Amino acid sequence: MIPLTPSKIVCVGRNYAAHARELGNTVPDLPMLFLKPPSALLGPGETIRLPAVSAQVEFEGEIGVVIGKRLWRADLAGAERGIGGFICVNDVTCRDLQKRDGQWGRAKGFDTFCPLGPRVVGGLDWRALEVVTRVNGVERQRATSADMVVSIPALLAFVSEIMTLEPGDLIATGTPAGTGPLAHGDVVEVEIPGVGVLSNPVREGDR
Repeated sequence: MIPLTPSKIVCVGRNYAAHARELGNTVPDLPMLFLKPPSALLGPGETIRLPAVSAQVEFEGEIGVVIGKRLWRADLAGAERGIGGFICVNDVTCRDLQKRDGQWGRAKGFDTFCPLGPRVVGGLDWRALEVVTRVNGVERQRATSADMVVSIPALLAFVSEIMTLEPGDLIATGTPAGTGPLAHGDVVEVEIPGVGVLSNPVREGDR
């Protein structure tokens, strides 16, 4: 079951300097935003499907922020008050299509490409969050919110200058270094201690 029904999914690219470097990119001067469609949402235990059009589908474990109150042109204090809770997110990406297209909508927008869960947890300190990603039990990513280029309140404030954030909307705050490919039969886990573990199997085929 999908634990959230956001009206919009706003994602942040290159918000960990080490991840930007591993892909040969620079850290942008301002947060780099893109959107995933709600049709990409996938619940815990549900299957990530590898589209035949891509030969390089990769995991990206992330800290997800769920908006708790409406934000519009919020300052940092208001943005912090607008945090409703946190959730594990996997920003699944067709890396080859991302490089080919330039625009990221196709590479990140396939059905099943936004697993999230297992639940939304409030009351956690945004300064002390950790995200860990494992594939088949092997740790591939580990970082903390302190490693982010732009802090969580600053991200929310920035996004709220562009679009109104409504309760239940999801902000995916970027992935740390260590992203890598997924293959048929893999099981990928994204963990935020204090929130839980999001686990999804991986299969070939769009359906």
